Amino acid sequence: MARAIRSNTRVDLIVLATCVVLSLAARALPNTMRDPVATTMRRGFLAPLVLLQERSEKGRQSLLAADAKQARLDSLSLDAMKAGSLEGENERLRKIIGLGSRIRWGFVPAEALHGRGIRDETTVILSAGSRAGVSRLSPVIAPEGLVGVVDAVDPTMSHAMLWTHPDFRVSAMSPDGTAFGIAQAHLTGATGGYLIELRGVPFRSTLKPGALIVSSGWGGVWPRGIPVGTVLEEIKTSEGWARTYLLRPAVNPADVYSVMILRRDRLAKGLEGAWQSVAQADAAAQRIVVSGDSAARTAALAEAAARRAVIDSMARANGAPPLGATDSARVVAPRPVRRPPPPDTTPRDTTRRDTVPRRDTVPRRDTIPLRPEATR
Repeated sequence: MARAIRSNTRVDLIVLATCVVLSLAARALPNTMRDPVATTMRRGFLAPLVLLQERSEKGRQSLLAADAKQARLDSLSLDAMKAGSLEGENERLRKIIGLGSRIRWGFVPAEALHGRGIRDETTVILSAGSRAGVSRLSPVIAPEGLVGVVDAVDPTMSHAMLWTHPDFRVSAMSPDGTAFGIAQAHLTGATGGYLIELRGVPFRSTLKPGALIVSSGWGGVWPRGIPVGTVLEEIKTSEGWARTYLLRPAVNPADVYSVMILRRDRLAKGLEGAWQSVAQADAAAQRIVVSGDSAARTAALAEAAARRAVIDSMARANGAPPLGATDSARVVAPRPVRRPPPPDTTPRDTTRRDTVPRRDTVPRRDTIPLRPEATR
C-alpha cells in the first residue's frame, strides 16, 4: 500500500511539473502565437474535461431535482391518505350542524373520548359537564340516531353509557305505532360485534325486514322519534306470547367522535321533525311500493278488459251472447251447437214383456191357503 501511494504521488508531481512548464512556455510565447496555442489546447486537452464537468453538474442537478420530486410525491401521498378521513369528518360535521339546526335549542355539543379497555366498548367520556347544562340521564344522540345516556356528571366532563352496555334499555316502536318493544344490546358472537334486540313485541304485530324502529318516548328519559335501528329478521325465543326481532343499529359507537347531549328542559318539548327526513324516506318507499302495486293492478284490469272485448267479438261472430262480467278474465271457447240424433230404423222385438210375471206379482206367504194337514 505504501508503494502504491508513493507511485501515485510521483505521477501527480510529474503531471504538476509538466503543467507548470507548459504554462511558463505558453507565457513565453509571443502574442501572435498565444491565441492559436490556447485554442488548440482548449479543443484538444480541455474540451473533454469541460464536457465531463458539465455532465457532472447536470447529474448533480438531476439528483437534487429527483429528491425534490420525491419529497413532493411523499407529501401528496400523505395528503391523499388524510383526504378520506377529512372528507368523512367534514361530512359528519355537516350532519351534526344540520341536526342542530333542526333541533334549534336545548342541546350541548361534545366530543366523545374513547378508551382502549374492555369496558370502553360500552362506555365513553364526554367533554361537557354540569357547567354546560348536562345532567344525569341526559340522552346522547348523533345525526344517525341513538348513542347512549349520561350516567355520571362532573363539572367539566361526563360519563355516558352506550347502547352496547348490558344494562341499557330503551322503549322503542315502529313509526306508525303498530308495534312496541324494549330494545337492548345483542352480542353476535365471540368477535364482539353488537346488534340490537327488540323484545316484547306483541305476537299480533309483525315487522318486515328493513322497517325503521324509533324511540317511543315512554319512560321520561328518551323523547319520541329518535332512530334506533332497522329490522333484520325475527329470532325464535321461548316466549310464545311475544315476538323478538334483531335490529341493525343506526349508530356504531366506535365511529362516533362528535355527539350532542340533550338537556332536560328540551325533552319536555319533544324532537318532532328532527329526523323527519328518515321517516319521509321510509314513507316514500312505502308509497312507491303501493303505487307499483296499483299500477300493476291497473295494467291487469286493462288486460282483462281487452281480453273480454276480444271474447265478446268472437261470441257475436258465432251468434252466442256475450260473456258476463264474471267471465271477463277467462277465455271461453264458443260451445258447439248440438243437433238431435237421427231416428233409429233398426227393427226391434215387439213381443210384450207384460206376460212375464213380475216380482211384485208373486203372492205373499201369508196369503197362501193352508193345506188340510196343517189345519189338523
